[in-house]
Amino acid sequence: MPTRPSKAERAPVRKPAAAPGKPNVIVDFIFDDGALFIAVENIGEAPALKVKTTFSEPIHGVMGTVHINAMALFDNIEFLAPRKSITTFLDTSAAYFARDEPRKIAAHVTYRDAANKLHRTTIHHDLGIYADMGYVRRPLDAT
Repeated sequence: MPTRPSKAERAPVRKPAAAPGKPNVIVDFIFDDGALFIAVENIGEAPALKVKTTFSEPIHGVMGTVHINAMALFDNIEFLAPRKSITTFLDTSAAYFARDEPRKIAAHVTYRDAANKLHRTTIHHDLGIYADMGYVRRPLDAT
């Protein structure tokens, strides 16, 4: 006669909770059709908290009228979801380089994870690679 399984044998098997991923925040400069943009992006698998970026050099954008270093975007992002990017217009490449804005820039990024652990990274950029790039202006969509 078969025996009935014990309560422990009938209980569902519980898998350990998957370890949460980690945030990984980068700051990147993007060249697109003659325009320069700056993106703050969490390429990690977990949210980043209290994201702050400081630049090694003062940067001015939008025809020299905006002090990029002072923008709230770089002062504090309370919550940056995984795989989320926030992008802002810097300037046209022609205007940026005509003003002799910095070409070599280090972005110093700090942020915290859900356990409140502080993370730091420095990303070095050489915008000079975009100075002599050709581009074709696309007509604006009239719709």
